[in-house]
Amino acid sequence: MSANVDLLSPVKLGPYELPNRLVMAPLTRNRASAGYVPGDLIATYYAQRASAGLIISEASQVSPQGLGYPSTPGIYSPEQVAGWRLITDAVHAKGGRIFLQLWHVGRISHPSLQPDGALPVAPSAIAPTGQASTYEGMQPFITPRALETHEIPGIVEQYRQGAQNALEAGFDGVEIHAANGYLIDQFLRDGTNHRTDEYGGSIENRARFLLEVTAAVTSVWGGVGEASRNGNRVGVRLSPSGSFNSMSDSDPVATFTYAAQALNQFNLAYLHIVEPRADENFTADTPASRLTTGYFRSIFKGTLIAAGGYDRETGNAALANGEADLVAYGRHFIANPDLPERFALNAPLNPADRSTFYGGDERGYIDYPTLALQSA
Repeated sequence: MSANVDLLSPVKLGPYELPNRLVMAPLTRNRASAGYVPGDLIATYYAQRASAGLIISEASQVSPQGLGYPSTPGIYSPEQVAGWRLITDAVHAKGGRIFLQLWHVGRISHPSLQPDGALPVAPSAIAPTGQASTYEGMQPFITPRALETHEIPGIVEQYRQGAQNALEAGFDGVEIHAANGYLIDQFLRDGTNHRTDEYGGSIENRARFLLEVTAAVTSVWGGVGEASRNGNRVGVRLSPSGSFNSMSDSDPVATFTYAAQALNQFNLAYLHIVEPRADENFTADTPASRLTTGYFRSIFKGTLIAAGGYDRETGNAALANGEADLVAYGRHFIANPDLPERFALNAPLNPADRSTFYGGDERGYIDYPTLALQSA
């Protein structure tokens, strides 16, 4: 990347020509309606932010079993597909591009959120520390049920069907959520994966689930005749330095180096890296501190998106230094629907109100003012 490339430079992402390199990060906001269906309020929220080079939707569970939080949208029912179609139509009407993030939380759930009050599933029966968010308030996490080997192809199929549903809902692509301590991440790391079958033990075995999911998803979104190896409308998100949701690995450098190398076979649209700079997800002075987006430049052969506490200056620096090709913004996009314009003018940013991040109504969701409104 040359020094004259910045956040406002156009970029090619898979088959798409993006007008800028600002990505709206996937952001759970807990505002889906009954049946975990996204509706008009969510459509307004995303349409307001359509000037992003790319929007990555909030994480959306691929099955009822994948649910881990109240009022998060799904992508498994006809009603959810119809709801998401309202949103993709609204974003496209404003000239935007939007990918859906495919999600299964694994053990980060609670029986009260599961069908028939079942135990959450995971690679191994190891409980996370902390509390689950439920409709009855915060409750201690419980020990999940370890998936039987014969059940895993069914979970892979949930991701494939979710990808198919996203295609029908009008999305421009999908992102596989393999980060932040959810199911795919739980398989990847040996702190949560103590299996002794073909999905556990060696790094190759622990990465098997990620690669099977990616093959299934790219079979939906890939090119004719080369579907399983042409995923240029599919991204993958990893958090190699993250400790969020009680995650750990004995050798994160080896684990995530292998995973990134193995993902090269799919010709993905991008690899999305949650950086060590994301303070709440990271403990400094560990081997994982090496695992910045720039570390993966020589390993992953495609486009890289960096995420984690960037501002205008540090985002531009990451692009100019060649560490990343695009930069994802979370809280800045929550509070500034016109973030690209504000960055272009070096204008002040609205502060984000953390008290309205999760759940609620239009307050702190669709009522942040644009520059045009502020100057009117």
